[in-house]
Amino acid sequence: MPAGSAARTCALLALCLLGAGAQDFGPTRFICTSVPVDADMCAASVAAGGAEELRSSVLQLRETVLQQKETILSQKETIRELTAKLGRCESQSTLEPGVGEARAGGGRKQPGSGKNTMGDLSRTPAAETLSQLGQTLQSLKTRLENLEQYSRLNSSSQTNSLKDLLQSKIDELERQVLSRVNTLEEGKGGPRNDTEERVKIETALTSLHQRISELEKGQKDNRPGDKFQLTFPLRTNYMYAKVKKSLPEMYAFTVCMWLKSSAAPGVGTPFSYAVPGQANELVLIEWGNNPMEILINDKVAKLPFVINDGKWHHICVTWTTRDGVWEAYQDGTQGGSGENLAPYHPIKPQGVLVLGQEQDTLGGGFDATQAFVGELAHFNIWDRKLTPGEVYNLATCSTKALSGNVIAWAESHIEIYGGATKWTFEACRQIN
Repeated sequence: MPAGSAARTCALLALCLLGAGAQDFGPTRFICTSVPVDADMCAASVAAGGAEELRSSVLQLRETVLQQKETILSQKETIRELTAKLGRCESQSTLEPGVGEARAGGGRKQPGSGKNTMGDLSRTPAAETLSQLGQTLQSLKTRLENLEQYSRLNSSSQTNSLKDLLQSKIDELERQVLSRVNTLEEGKGGPRNDTEERVKIETALTSLHQRISELEKGQKDNRPGDKFQLTFPLRTNYMYAKVKKSLPEMYAFTVCMWLKSSAAPGVGTPFSYAVPGQANELVLIEWGNNPMEILINDKVAKLPFVINDGKWHHICVTWTTRDGVWEAYQDGTQGGSGENLAPYHPIKPQGVLVLGQEQDTLGGGFDATQAFVGELAHFNIWDRKLTPGEVYNLATCSTKALSGNVIAWAESHIEIYGGATKWTFEACRQIN
């Protein structure tokens, strides 16, 4: 067949196939078939058969694809269910490794598997048991150390004997815990022995808690009213202290305090004073990677303090409304000064003074990212500018150190909220 005639034949055959298959079966291929020149190509049985076969193939492929898609979706759902079940099994086996064994043997849980505050020693892994009891013992040790510090200031044979007794009890408990963990690791513990050991340790810890609490209460009753510090262990929006007394109108002031923090970035807000209509009447804040700043009537001055090294530091800021002159002292030494900080703006009275939080509204609107983390003590305010010598006396815990004539540091002047705690002040003992 001549080439031109073959091409025309192929084109006519394609038109016939398209005309015969008006429905859309997806992408179309043109099939060329050699037929006699005088044949009726549109009616040719070969072409008609090819079109029908093509339709049938496309429909079968579509049906196969849909079935496979349904199968894949079903398998995915099965995998998700199995993964969830496996996760639950793993978590249960981690929390209760002995329960599965008990059920496999007798179909029942072992006795003594109920909830207890110590954790079930017979079923808890050795490492987890040691961690839980270690945390409890560490808490008791910390409280005992505070009592020891107090006893050094108020030494007596009774105090020392109580301290020795408590220390010996803690040492004995540590030995019991280590012995119990070794037994668990060797797999020698039995249900009865486990329960007896748990009750014994739990009873001893409870007794120790009660005795230390009694001593702490006695320590608080006997402690001088200004020998305390506030601890803010977490960056929250609910942990703070409030000074019961407000500030008067002031044309000058000095604010001083002891701070100890290792928080980063920024130690937060040691104190904030808000008045109606102005939340930032007087604020000391170190937020994010910014240096510590003092705000007066929302005007800002950057301070040269560096205090987040986990050590106690004494800081003071003085200010006068005339020309807005300010000075900053750290550990008794002047480190910076400036002017034009809210000049001729007196500090307004009848506000709310908060320790540990920055106020966005009067007495509230706290933001956890701006909360102070660390320890604070001897927060005092005067309505005048202290001299460098007076500041130095405060920083060195001199007997000549003054108390604030506007706000003086005293337990009776402070209300604590949200879990902030009080301890005996330690910085001056370290200096002396």
